[in-house]
Amino acid sequence: MSLRSLIARLPYPSAAVQRGVGIAAVVAQGGIGVTGSVVRVTGSGLGCPTWPQCVPGSLVPVQHPGIHAVNQWIEFSNRMLTGAVIVVAALAVLTAWRILVDHPSRRRLFVLAWTMPGGVVLQAVLGGITVLAKLEWWTVAIHFLASTPLIWLAVLLLKAFGEGDEPARPLVAPLGRKLLVVLTVLMWAVLIAGTTVTGAGPHGGDINTHRLDVPIEQLAQVHSGLLIAYLVVLAVFGLVLMRSATPRGVWQRYAWVWGVALAQGVLGTVQYALGVPEAMVSFHVLGSALVIVVTATLWTGTRDRGPAVSLEPVPPAAARADAGELTPRTATRA
Repeated sequence: MSLRSLIARLPYPSAAVQRGVGIAAVVAQGGIGVTGSVVRVTGSGLGCPTWPQCVPGSLVPVQHPGIHAVNQWIEFSNRMLTGAVIVVAALAVLTAWRILVDHPSRRRLFVLAWTMPGGVVLQAVLGGITVLAKLEWWTVAIHFLASTPLIWLAVLLLKAFGEGDEPARPLVAPLGRKLLVVLTVLMWAVLIAGTTVTGAGPHGGDINTHRLDVPIEQLAQVHSGLLIAYLVVLAVFGLVLMRSATPRGVWQRYAWVWGVALAQGVLGTVQYALGVPEAMVSFHVLGSALVIVVTATLWTGTRDRGPAVSLEPVPPAAARADAGELTPRTATRA
């Protein structure tokens, strides 16, 4: 029995299941970055100093000289959460594969689903390198930044479950599409600059690791300057939307981007003014994930790929015939 035939035996996912899997993918990809920040701000990154084992000779935390048990369990718990991400990634692939059996045209959805387990493998490798490199600031930065395109792809996957695969028809003017590209580039520039601030700051993951030897004040100014540039482009994009007939859904997504981006800017300013307290770092990382989500949502909302064609399974041949749909052979006899 082929693997495809086994997949075909699975129940066809309803519209609600498809949407639930897509939302779970977004939450999983964004959430693992937030839990990783908890590991970093508590200095637990080397609570499990080896990989894939926690300590030499044991996959789970055990008493070890020089390592506090709390730090061990924080790091170990974060590693275990990767299991939840793996489950969600597997569900995304199975869901998309089952849809593909009935709707062979849905290959784009299938490819997007496979980026989820692919991202898990990539993050596992980068996580291992980060631990083996003793949490050097640049490895921590790469480990975080690798999760950002996965959040973006998860949003695209969620959108793909509820749309067709026709060539994308833009819903905004050509200038608006160009500005949206600039906005996306600036978003990632803000994220990259943020990792340098972390690399020079007090919450790099371990007090004994090397820090980025650049004044944190200068890095914070670059980071905030890029955020301001992001907001300026966002404002200009809004002016372009006002000059044409923009669908209500695009305006709603646009408003969400403003709300999340401004909240993230205020949070970052307060965090810096208070001396970067630990709890606020994790909230700031959560805000970064939300900025990616709303920007990706705006991106997908400015193009139309036609109606969804895979929310329902393809009826069996007998059911189609009973409904009056003639097969080619029947039509010939008629």
